[in-house]
Amino acid sequence: MYAIIRAGGKQYKVQAGDTVRVEKLEKKLGDEFDVSEVLFVGGDKAFVGEPLVQNAKVRVVVTRQAKSPKVIVFKKKRRQGYRKMQGHRQLFTELFVKSITNPEGAKSETEKSIIVVDPAKIQARKEAFAAAQTKESKAAKREKRASDAAAPKKAAKKKTAKKVAGAKKSAAKKTAGKKKAAGKKTAKK
Repeated sequence: MYAIIRAGGKQYKVQAGDTVRVEKLEKKLGDEFDVSEVLFVGGDKAFVGEPLVQNAKVRVVVTRQAKSPKVIVFKKKRRQGYRKMQGHRQLFTELFVKSITNPEGAKSETEKSIIVVDPAKIQARKEAFAAAQTKESKAAKREKRASDAAAPKKAAKKKTAKKVAGAKKSAAKKTAGKKKAAGKKTAKK
């Protein structure tokens, strides 16, 4: 069974278990309420509203209140020196459709669990995790310092012999390149 509901001047096709983003509603997280503006109920039998279907309900739960991603609004009039740039983030409410009831009383319910997204709880979890990470990193740094202080220092080895050998190789390559270039010039004449 599915239904077409109206919310915020827009129409949405929903089924039990769907999540829908609608224009911001003045509800709290976890609120459960009925959407009475049902325009159509479909399934085994269809019910068309004129404009609304009487005695039809869609039971929803508010799972999230947030802002959508930023949209850039840029206005310009050519050769007039007029440019205006704005950003806009639309507020929305995310609804979880729990059940749909048609006018005859038949009901379609979901078995999915409801997940309510509370930004305050998420932020608290992130802060607690970050605090735990900093404590662990500080402890690890202290242990490293202690182990570095206790370990004997090794004497540095001399690398002058390798540098000289490397210089000889590069000099040999340069002279070989010059010889090839000289050979090409003589071949062209």
